Amino acid sequence: MAIRIFETDPDARPKGNQFADDTVGRFHSGRAVDGVPESLSEWRISTGDPDVAAAVAQLFGGTPVETDSTAENFIDVLTETPKVQVVIEGVSAIHSDMKLWNRSALIHHCDGVEFLSPDEDKGKPCGCPALMEDRKAAAKTFRGPKPSISVTFRLAEDYDLGRFKFVTSAWTLAETLYEVENALSRIDGEALCSLEIEHVEYTTKKGRDVEYYKPVIRVLKPWNDAVAEAPH
Repeated sequence: MAIRIFETDPDARPKGNQFADDTVGRFHSGRAVDGVPESLSEWRISTGDPDVAAAVAQLFGGTPVETDSTAENFIDVLTETPKVQVVIEGVSAIHSDMKLWNRSALIHHCDGVEFLSPDEDKGKPCGCPALMEDRKAAAKTFRGPKPSISVTFRLAEDYDLGRFKFVTSAWTLAETLYEVENALSRIDGEALCSLEIEHVEYTTKKGRDVEYYKPVIRVLKPWNDAVAEAPH
């Protein structure tokens, strides 16, 4: 399944160019400070395994810190890098849909055009706005769902360390996810990719300065080619 947000608003499409929980850690492009969300310029990696925490700290910088979190991944590593090369095992490693939560209750679940759950509504029109800007406005005011994107991968620099997961609701990634999936579909087997936090800044026509960070996935080449080209 995949997000179908461009079927109802094709002009919003940029021009041009279910996972098992067998992961050892999570990548995060943000964090909460005193309950307030904060975007990060470098990756934060969380894990419940001290050995994994030590390994990613050695690879990407930072120091493992145990947090007060009651979640499985209670060790944080604030890395010193915005770019990490990862290995993605095809399109099946990416899952995307649209979700609206009320605390812990999932109250709207669709692909942007049709309901995905509950079973009695599956396949029926979800009623989401047709235009992209209206979708975003509804999500911002908690009247509509936002993207739910999950990607699993291995680290290119330590392939055997285990699988990691990155979960995001970023519209910027949702709008370009089809490009990533198309690129992955052209590769037979695993792909070497770059997982990045990109810094964006510009000045609007009205003179307002805008600055933000967004997650980006770039498909580089077949993993087998990367392995063959690596010095031994």
